[in-house]
Amino acid sequence: MKSPNTLRVATYNIHKGVLRDFLGLRRVSTIHELRSRIHELDADLILLQEVQGHNERNVRTMAEWPAEPQDVFLARSPSLKRIFESAYGSNANYLHGHHGNALLSRFPIVSQENRDVSDHALEKRGVLHCVLAIGNTEVHCFVVHFGLLARSRMRQTDALIDWIKRAVPPGAPLIIGGDFNDWRNRLSNLLCSELDVLEVFDTRNPRFHAARRAVYYVRDRLAGMGVELPDEPAWLERRVRSARTYPAAAPWLRMDRIYQRGFSVRDAHVLRGPEWARLSDHSPLIAELVLQPSRSDARAYSRRPPPRPRAPRTRQRT
Repeated sequence: MKSPNTLRVATYNIHKGVLRDFLGLRRVSTIHELRSRIHELDADLILLQEVQGHNERNVRTMAEWPAEPQDVFLARSPSLKRIFESAYGSNANYLHGHHGNALLSRFPIVSQENRDVSDHALEKRGVLHCVLAIGNTEVHCFVVHFGLLARSRMRQTDALIDWIKRAVPPGAPLIIGGDFNDWRNRLSNLLCSELDVLEVFDTRNPRFHAARRAVYYVRDRLAGMGVELPDEPAWLERRVRSARTYPAAAPWLRMDRIYQRGFSVRDAHVLRGPEWARLSDHSPLIAELVLQPSRSDARAYSRRPPPRPRAPRTRQRT
């Protein structure tokens, strides 16, 4: 039986519930099968991107297209055995509808706020912030969809960091997930250092962590002996590990992430295969997190191990 402090968290870019057919000539609705597969995840929190709030064109041209917003439609399972609470934030508005980010939650959503973080008029992006009541603990969850341009993503990351520092208490549990479009992995170090978060895959399998700690140990001892050392080699810099999720047919690029604070990571994996590739161009990412009463282990995967405390020296009397 799952512990009440254990959460299954998923993030998934659903591509508005529509894909092109094999030849790319016809748009095919995937929203009904998406709903069935999403509920099979048995997740407690599902962070969704490219969720259609309304699309008048699809209502007219696609058979059995849901009349209600996709977040409401996806929150109800086909058998109605399980119903999520849902929150939606519109990012892109056009003549025939709008789409944005959404959160499906098994826990009460206490509050929600959506912010436009678009960097230019041609690419509308946003971040949805929800506060969840998990037992007696408030957990802050941010659903992210960043832009395709590197400079845009950096400015959007700066805005996200500033927002979180202002809105979230330093010790509060935090989940940040979504489609970061950060295939070059340029944003992770900044997020981890500024917000004290850890990426779920990196927490499970930190890259070269033991070797890095050993090298730092030797360098610290040599520096303490007065030995002048060259600058740190590039391979010593912290490079956060993340999962390959795009394109779904053959995942290669690391686009989707889940960062967390205040949890331990029990498991993290990507759902791959043809059954997922025919639903969206992204693969879903899922992690099992355990809410922690304290964060004493949070520094275990930091860029550089903390220095060991040294015992005070006592002066010998002669």
